[in-house]
Amino acid sequence: MEIVRILVMTAMLVIFLASQLFWFRRLAEWGERLIPNRLLRRALAGIGAIAYILLFAYMFAWSRRFGTPTQLTAQTALLDAPFFWWLIGSLMGFGVFLILWIGDRMVRTALWAYHKGVQALRPAPAAGPSDPPSPDRRRFLERTAMLVSAAPFVVSAYGLFYGRLNLEITRRRMKLPRLPKAFHGFRIAQLSDIHIGPFMPVEEIRKYVQITQELKPDLIMLTGDFITWDPETQEPVVEALSALKAPYGVIGCLGNHELWYEVEDSITQHFAQRGIRILRQQNLVLRSAGETLNVI
Repeated sequence: MEIVRILVMTAMLVIFLASQLFWFRRLAEWGERLIPNRLLRRALAGIGAIAYILLFAYMFAWSRRFGTPTQLTAQTALLDAPFFWWLIGSLMGFGVFLILWIGDRMVRTALWAYHKGVQALRPAPAAGPSDPPSPDRRRFLERTAMLVSAAPFVVSAYGLFYGRLNLEITRRRMKLPRLPKAFHGFRIAQLSDIHIGPFMPVEEIRKYVQITQELKPDLIMLTGDFITWDPETQEPVVEALSALKAPYGVIGCLGNHELWYEVEDSITQHFAQRGIRILRQQNLVLRSAGETLNVI
């Protein structure tokens, strides 16, 4: 299991480094077009490189010593927000570019194989001028690929500054043929992926709790990813959600972030102390007459 984890982490590191080199090269190309002065271009590149290194050092070393705040501060707005905007945008943009690049190569390979097959079946034509390459078409495809690859930067900025606070209440009517009449009109409210942190502060969570209460649900479901990465934020998020009340109770399940940062047991206990039951899969081993039976 440890070997698999090391391999996964190594693959993620390679992808991250490749994405950074890809965008650094693109930025250098754009700089050559937009800034004719070579000396100024080098100075700006040096300042950008120093800022990049300092920002990563801050995020992975100094910042983590003090935990994750549950309020939006000037520090998180000026340092954390640009970091995550760049990190998410660069990785997603690089992924989009790779998909487009692989698709382009597959199409070219298929066309090349097709033309080779046609030439093999037909007699060789007389020697003549071949079709000239089309630099305009190649340039158009490259620019289109870069434009599409840059879209994640716009999407991540939208999510960071607007989408995260754009609450939308979605209503769905479920029709079950054999549903008992006692459950007709039964209302279930679901809140998911809270991700408490500076960009989802406690006050915002309490506002969503109040809106949920105003819907007057019969049952409330909480579906995972309560924290982002800091285990110290589990108590504030549980406290903010503990105001949820419903006639048939509040139940929930955990998400991958609770698993990754090993807070499954502790956050389950915090919820239980406030009357919220977290559903978890338990493996029970029963031994009888020399046989072992796993019951889930």
